[in-house]
Amino acid sequence: MSDFNDNSLGHNGLTTAVLQPEPTLYAETIFHIGKMPVTNSLINSWLVVLVVIIVILFIKNRIKMVPKGAQNFIEIIIESLFNIFDSVTASREKTMKFFPIIFSFFIFILLSNWSGLIPGVGSVGLVIAENGKKIFVPYFRGGTADLNTTLALAVIGVIISHIFSIFTVGAYRYLNKFINIKALLEIPKKILKDPTILLVNPIKFFAGLLEIIGEMAKLASLSFRLFGNIFAGEVLLASMSAILLFGLPIPFMFLEILVGFIQALIFSMLVLTYIIMMTSAEEH
Repeated sequence: MSDFNDNSLGHNGLTTAVLQPEPTLYAETIFHIGKMPVTNSLINSWLVVLVVIIVILFIKNRIKMVPKGAQNFIEIIIESLFNIFDSVTASREKTMKFFPIIFSFFIFILLSNWSGLIPGVGSVGLVIAENGKKIFVPYFRGGTADLNTTLALAVIGVIISHIFSIFTVGAYRYLNKFINIKALLEIPKKILKDPTILLVNPIKFFAGLLEIIGEMAKLASLSFRLFGNIFAGEVLLASMSAILLFGLPIPFMFLEILVGFIQALIFSMLVLTYIIMMTSAEEH
């Protein structure tokens, strides 16, 4: 959202409206569906999903057993990602199992990051009157430059790790990771043989409760890291454009392309790491 100031030029009484873009921490509402506000970042996210669906439908029936051209290039990229994910899972079998979900995160976040660099995103919109001032509201904004989007992605990633944990290690072992009932039940059984259990097992129980706090920390870490880096890129490009519109922002745009890729990869790798940690059958 930006202020739209009217500045007089003093020539024949003519005035001109000067647009001063100011990136905001929050996404602006474009319209409503019932009572649900539809923001520019949400519209941008819908477009990213639409692009992914169109590309999938386009290549669906064009995949060949012997890859050529673009398919060969895509398979090289996917194989490289397999190798990167193998470094976390330590197993190609686990990589193949979790790859569809992790790759979905990667593609959506990557395209959302890069969509903010497309000309017109953040600079094409409408001017509305608010509190006596003219306010510029862009139609589109990079989805991951909105904390709501990154928080939603973090919630989905963490929930997925818990779902996989329940199905992999079982509901009882999963529950004991956070509420260590087993440690409390062992006290009356082993207290005569090992009196120190009165000290050790309550500590184990409260350590499990700390795991709950750790899960909340995952949400903050995932969401704020991605949001902070992408929003900072928006501010940087806006600042460089304000200094000199032509030429100066170009090197920073290439930098943001690299940052967008790295942040998408980091987010995906962290979600994969959380899944591997939660599905581990080890006891601590």
